[in-house]
Amino acid sequence: MVPVDLLAHLRRARDTADRHFAEPLDLAALARAAGVSKYHFLRCFAAEYGETPMQYVTRRRIERAADLLRATNLTVTEVCTLVGYSSLGTFSRRFRELVGTTPTAYQQTQAGARIPGCFVFMLGLDSAIPEKQPRRTDAYGRSLTEEEQL
Repeated sequence: MVPVDLLAHLRRARDTADRHFAEPLDLAALARAAGVSKYHFLRCFAAEYGETPMQYVTRRRIERAADLLRATNLTVTEVCTLVGYSSLGTFSRRFRELVGTTPTAYQQTQAGARIPGCFVFMLGLDSAIPEKQPRRTDAYGRSLTEEEQL
């Protein structure tokens, strides 16, 4: 059982993973977002959410990749890079493990109109992924840092 006072900290770390899924994330960075040691964070996160923090990040990346493959005409390699993978082989293996098919086969089975990839790159990743949180700014329009948003 996870202490109730730790739940808000775990949610903060999970929100950090959701916002920054395409960036390099590791256990230490997520534990810092939660404000606890990485080993305590690992145990509590797994107990509360049923998966380790890195399994969660991987799942979220693959979910976003599936969204992009379904809704855009980007190549698998472009999607791989956009969701934070540097290795196409690792991305394809993880995608197949979680979705049950290769990224290319998944994209070929999706019918419907697709957003041109040039719009995705021009407008940024935020508009291509529906669940992405909007950028927060201060009164002068400057982007807030993660600490300022909390």
